[in-house]
Amino acid sequence: MTSQSTQEHRQQAESLERIGVAVLTISDTRTPETDRGGAAIRELLAAADFEVVHYAILKDEPDIIRETVLQLCEREDVDVVLTTGGTGIAPRDGTFEAVSGLLQRTIPGFGELFRLLSWEEVGAASMLSRAIAGLRGRTLIFCMPGSANAVDLAMRKLIVPELRHLVLEMHGR
Repeated sequence: MTSQSTQEHRQQAESLERIGVAVLTISDTRTPETDRGGAAIRELLAAADFEVVHYAILKDEPDIIRETVLQLCEREDVDVVLTTGGTGIAPRDGTFEAVSGLLQRTIPGFGELFRLLSWEEVGAASMLSRAIAGLRGRTLIFCMPGSANAVDLAMRKLIVPELRHLVLEMHGR
């Protein structure tokens, strides 16, 4: 793309009126009162004029995660599904397994960039993250770690700045 067509494309993306986002916190222990990551996602989305159309806390059970994500991908009002939690390597971390098989197209750059940016903050521990992103049909899916700091990093540096552009690309406009 030329810089002029890139600029025009960004202007088109900014003109999108409504982008519906579903937020899922994957945790066996978090409650609405203790879900700092889910709260941060919702606050950052609201500040950027995205519409949160669904929020839930799910147990870290791959079947429940998979079924919920599939149901959200079928909803007309959901353009994006954002998950937080369950992307590590602990025995109960099942988000990666539950979601990766649902993706019809992957966005490898998200996980790569997330780990690169995480490296700057947490060093070698960044390799433990299995953050992923991709598409199922006409729904974007991002899976982030469960820590509030990781959510803040992913949302501020990667997702929020590009979300309108990604939705525009996804719809082929």
